[in-house]
Amino acid sequence: MASRFQAAALLASPSYPNAVAWSDDNLIAVASSHLVIILSPATPSKSRGLITIETGKPFPIGVVDRNDLLSANLLPASLSRDTRPCVRSISWSPLGLSPNSGCLLAVCTIDGRVKLYRQPFCDFCAEWIEVMDISTKLCDYVESIGFGELKASVSNESDKQDTEHRSSDDDCLNIVFRKERKRRKLKDNALGSGTEIGHSKENSCMQIISVSKSKANSLKKIPEKCTLPLITADKYAARSAILSSLVVAWSPVLQVSPKICVIPPNGSSMSLLAVGGKSGKVSLWRVSVPDRYSIELSRVPATAMIVGLLQAHGSWITAISWALLDSESSNPQFLLVTGCSDGSVKIWMIYNEQLLKSSEANHASFSLLKEVVNDNVPISVISLTVPARSSTEILLAVGKGSGIFEVWICDISNSKYDKFGSYDAHDNVVTGLAWAFEGRCLYSCSQDNFVRCWILSKDVLSEVSFPSNTPRLRSSSELSHTYASCFGVAVSPGNLVIAMVRNFDEDLLDPMYQKRTQKAAVEFFWIGAQEASVLSNNSSTFAIPGFPVKELSSWEVNILWSLKQYESPNKPIIVWDIVAGLLAFKRFAAEYVEHILIKWLSISFVGSQKYHSTEKILLHVSRIMSKLSSRQLHLLNIICRRVVLSEMKVDQINSKLENFIELDCSEEKLIIWIKLLLSSEGELRERLVGLNFSACVSLLSHSTSFSYCPVGLTQMQQWVALNHDHAHDSLRVLASEVQKHEKRLQSRENATEEKCCYCSAPVPFKSPEFAHCQGNGQGHKLARCAVSMEICPITPTWFCICCHRRTSTLPPETLFALPGYPSLDFESPTALNNASPKPLCPFCGILLQRQLPDFLLSASPV
Repeated sequence: MASRFQAAALLASPSYPNAVAWSDDNLIAVASSHLVIILSPATPSKSRGLITIETGKPFPIGVVDRNDLLSANLLPASLSRDTRPCVRSISWSPLGLSPNSGCLLAVCTIDGRVKLYRQPFCDFCAEWIEVMDISTKLCDYVESIGFGELKASVSNESDKQDTEHRSSDDDCLNIVFRKERKRRKLKDNALGSGTEIGHSKENSCMQIISVSKSKANSLKKIPEKCTLPLITADKYAARSAILSSLVVAWSPVLQVSPKICVIPPNGSSMSLLAVGGKSGKVSLWRVSVPDRYSIELSRVPATAMIVGLLQAHGSWITAISWALLDSESSNPQFLLVTGCSDGSVKIWMIYNEQLLKSSEANHASFSLLKEVVNDNVPISVISLTVPARSSTEILLAVGKGSGIFEVWICDISNSKYDKFGSYDAHDNVVTGLAWAFEGRCLYSCSQDNFVRCWILSKDVLSEVSFPSNTPRLRSSSELSHTYASCFGVAVSPGNLVIAMVRNFDEDLLDPMYQKRTQKAAVEFFWIGAQEASVLSNNSSTFAIPGFPVKELSSWEVNILWSLKQYESPNKPIIVWDIVAGLLAFKRFAAEYVEHILIKWLSISFVGSQKYHSTEKILLHVSRIMSKLSSRQLHLLNIICRRVVLSEMKVDQINSKLENFIELDCSEEKLIIWIKLLLSSEGELRERLVGLNFSACVSLLSHSTSFSYCPVGLTQMQQWVALNHDHAHDSLRVLASEVQKHEKRLQSRENATEEKCCYCSAPVPFKSPEFAHCQGNGQGHKLARCAVSMEICPITPTWFCICCHRRTSTLPPETLFALPGYPSLDFESPTALNNASPKPLCPFCGILLQRQLPDFLLSASPV
């Protein structure tokens, strides 16, 4: 296998499959024993987040008689001695479910509990914050329906006996959780010599305590009367199985039309969280997108409602995966695939309309499409993807405990389920499967410590080797290569990097310098050179020493494919792997990087397959700015800043954009790229100002007393006046129209004169980026909001990690979906009145966040 380009050590070892997950905001979570470690792939060895797992309280499901401890259902729990907490399953939510518009992390532990966590963006700590306990909500729900048990008629005599039995102190069994931080060491109970102590199995992490009648009166910690009902061992085992969760998985975000769904009222989008348990049931939870985002308030109400309890299998649910078909249509379809310990795999159809209309669990919203696998071999992992060739097909990869994995192609439109084949690729349980390049590549890993790559071509899956030559970002981490097993593999959002988590072979580590600090590691490998032709078969004409021409051609094709995917406004811009790959090549092959960028501009911007000179392409692109979509302009700005002008600091770039005339002649090579960046950002600013002017004019013409008005109209008018010769004609017309209503606007939040927030001195408008007050001396330098152009307040503001601009007002979502320069003649007065505008940078299109110190974890979209 090829050598990694970077790695990071972990302090604990993973124990279950799919132990690594890559989020939509470019964070990596690793389930390592009693910890969940969150790190950024940009700086994996520096600042990190942390979730510490502790044993929780028991579910109030009842107590059992002492004699039932030896029954077949409870005997394993009585004999187990392992009470250490451990993470069993993790899953990232789609982007936008966190209060700061990030991702939530669902964590399932071996004691069967599922909790949701968010990033501590305003708490200034490394420990992630618990948002919700899904298991507690599930317990309340199943208790409200009587745990699904049939109510049998009971005689008065038996009722009386049960009552007397529950009130008796003799053999009263109380099941409680006990926290245990030290490995394999029991806590001191101080209950006296008459107490008998046993331990539950590791799946329950419980301690069973029985109290004799003679000692009951002297014990103050054990209540004289048990408030929980006395139930049989079978009932206790059945109820415990319902509440014991094993695996979690988030669905993609579903855009909900208000005509279809009234619930929840606080959002127009939502995601489904699937939780599989020991009983074979899957509980589905509807989690809504917040109605507003904030970087100051963390207590934005998060709602989760159970919408279904599906009896999917007859045994433990061990794997779950989602797929969204026809995502571009008005009625997309959800597919849910479940795997079981009995070897069965089932595909379910989720009826969105029925599911979203209901305010409670709706069992009629699921239907079984097909049981594709049933061979009595436990299922360990499942991976789904939707191939590029069809919007009604899915590619299904199923990993088993025997080391075999199967690949299926399923066409939902005509109910065709074809099996590619069964591949005996590993000698141990398959612990990870990940698709890349829209189903053209598949990566499998196992506990046998092997990671294999497979290419799907013409309905044939064949194994290929990893690329032998990889560009370096920095010197490789000084970690050992003596691994014992692999517990998961994940693909980056741009599909150019894979991350895998592997346990070290402790017998081969240095006992003094390695064994105590290195239990496992996350390794990063380039996959940009995988031969998965997706755009063109034209080979690269560049020759770089140490790199085969075939691999250079694959890098070029895959980078172009990845950039093409981000031209869709529905896909969040996370281009860290693209930028990192281009920067790695730029260090020793700058001409190759320039060749790829010019080809990208030729294909996506100009629409020509021919290769032209750099000057000719860039000049042509600068002349057609108004015809480009906002997403294309965002990608162009990121590439200009982070790749072409990477040697310059962000403040230097912003300064040169402000004072373009002062450029030195020695920078002649960069002038053309700076001009292109200046034109692109100017085009986006005009669109933003034009949208605000259009909304204002529409509102003024439709209502005499309007409740909504864009902020910063006065500053926008001044900016148009400063750039009168370069602005579009329609923008100047709208500015003059807004000028007619100046008196009405002054009564709103649009002040004509601004004052310094530090000394109250007047602040003139000279630039949309910065301002200087007219106080004594040089005055204070103040940052302006990138959206409203008003002076940013002292309170925390949104921050763009790419262009370092600050925003106190969120831009309208309309800006990010524009196919070109807008017509600026909106008739609807609510064209920009978004219910929940996304915190995206108007110039880069990436997710805005709160600026944190370097010792705290921050997402790195670029």
